[in-house]
Amino acid sequence: MRDEAALMRSARFRAEREQDWIKLEALVAKAERGGVQSLQFAEARDLASFYRQATTSLAIAREISLDKALLEYLEALAARAYLIVYAPQERLGGLIGRFFAASGPQAMRRSALFVAAGFLCMALGGLTGFLLYLESNDWYYVFMPSGLAAGRGPDASTEFLRSVIYDDSPAATGLGAFAAYLFSHNTRIAIFVFGLGVFACLPAILLTFYNGLIFGAFYALHVERGLGWDLGGWLSVHGVTELSAICIACGAGVQLGSAVLFPGQNTRKEALRLAGRDAVKLAIIAALMLFVAALLEGFARQLIQDAGARYLIGWGVGALWLAWFLLGGRSRR
Repeated sequence: MRDEAALMRSARFRAEREQDWIKLEALVAKAERGGVQSLQFAEARDLASFYRQATTSLAIAREISLDKALLEYLEALAARAYLIVYAPQERLGGLIGRFFAASGPQAMRRSALFVAAGFLCMALGGLTGFLLYLESNDWYYVFMPSGLAAGRGPDASTEFLRSVIYDDSPAATGLGAFAAYLFSHNTRIAIFVFGLGVFACLPAILLTFYNGLIFGAFYALHVERGLGWDLGGWLSVHGVTELSAICIACGAGVQLGSAVLFPGQNTRKEALRLAGRDAVKLAIIAALMLFVAALLEGFARQLIQDAGARYLIGWGVGALWLAWFLLGGRSRR
């Protein structure tokens, strides 16, 4: 008798409200297909009204213990309607546009101290590698990975090093492989310094410093041969963007590590979540910069052989990045 009474009560409850649920389901389905903007004004108004009625029905159904199938149907319908009514309705294009217009550069400015730490680590590594090489050429083989050196070491002739920079001899055929290895190496470093920064900052700092050691020793080799200006132009085309991306990724990693080391009044989990909002945006910016660096390396570096033009392109692109970081997302006031 109790089961029959429960079934009758459930059937009566459903019959009284089912038409509104069907209308709500139809509106939700339409909004899911085309977004809320596809609804007319009256439909949007009815959607909100039917959603409130559905949540009320769900609460009553739970209170009077109606059958399980009806409860599951109402829970699913209410959840779908909730996402339509309350969830952010911005599309992917809007999110991307907002990132470039405001949130990306704003995150960079909020994280300026951490990004500066990344650049400082790279600069100190470069200076150390440069000075150590001038003290003893043997340091070159300590810092430089064999795949990255590819015959370009203290034993190489000045003519060979120059030919690689300006592509003016068959010996330069390895230039593309060297550049590709350099780019893949720097990309791995950028990924590692961001991902490992959460471990008390130290891995991100050391990896960035090590990358600076490689750059400093490599540059010192060419300065010693009177090719410092020439190598600077060759590296500037893509290196300004590429090395900056590593420093920004390092800053993002240090930001995460700082949240773990110094959570303040928050728990470490909460501090890491808050720091991650800007750190992830910095990682996206670093990835974008690495992509642009790949394009510059693949086209501009080979097509342009004049050192002055190479400097102009590399540092001009760097100035555009800086302008975006400093000016993007600022109020017109």
